[in-house]
Amino acid sequence: MAGGTPPDVVARPDAVPIMGGTDVMVELNFDRRRPAALLDLTRVPELREWAPDGDRLRLGAGVPYAVIVDRLADRAPALALASRAVASPQIRNRGSVGGNLGGASPAGDAHPPLLATDAVVELASVRGVRRVPAREFYLGPRRTARSDDELIAAVLLPAPAGPQQFAKIGTRNAMVIAVASFALALDAGRRSAGTGIGSAGPTPLRAPEAEEFLAAEFDWAGGRPPSPAVAQEFGALVAAAARPIDDVRGSAAYRRHALSVLARRTLGWAAADYRREMAACG
Repeated sequence: MAGGTPPDVVARPDAVPIMGGTDVMVELNFDRRRPAALLDLTRVPELREWAPDGDRLRLGAGVPYAVIVDRLADRAPALALASRAVASPQIRNRGSVGGNLGGASPAGDAHPPLLATDAVVELASVRGVRRVPAREFYLGPRRTARSDDELIAAVLLPAPAGPQQFAKIGTRNAMVIAVASFALALDAGRRSAGTGIGSAGPTPLRAPEAEEFLAAEFDWAGGRPPSPAVAQEFGALVAAAARPIDDVRGSAAYRRHALSVLARRTLGWAAADYRREMAACG
């Protein structure tokens, strides 16, 4: 139909995009939200695809967590660990990183690995495609850099350059929203560290001072275990970077303590992985 809009295509700027529906359907079931229309994205196959993009992995926003766990653990280790911790098998089969980014809850499990690995979020609209570093994506409580007319199309993940770890703590071992979570990524080539903090601030957060401290103190040449003093200071700096509140899941003080413990544990695990990798390389 030249010169006009096909009769079966109607612009609905008030439509709410839905893919897995793990967040949207909860809001509908509890009558917290009544959108005028839903935009079904399951018919967009590109959202469920992944492929190399230069030196990065382009992960479609609709790739389910279960696929990340089963097929991409070597390419996105921290994200795969976080994906394994998401809810139940049913949710992992439907939920996706794009959904986590769209909801932008500080407790979302995918956020800390995206921050720690310096991932990039790809946004698409009729105006074109733009890419926003994850570290610039989160603007406030459930507010992001995404414009109203944009959809989250993909995330771009750098190739792992060293060990990556993720850990979270909740009120039970499964089917739980994180009381606090933490991701750590070591980059052996750059001799740098990346961090991501979840559920301990108005947005997902980094711990820049902890990153600088660890980059300076980690034994990049020999891979020796960090001393107790280094591990303690690293944990303290991570905890200091948090901006937690008291709520029904935990107090601010408990969250800071938990983050300190999670930081020390992930550092120990990452250091052990680093030594194993060095030994394997001879």
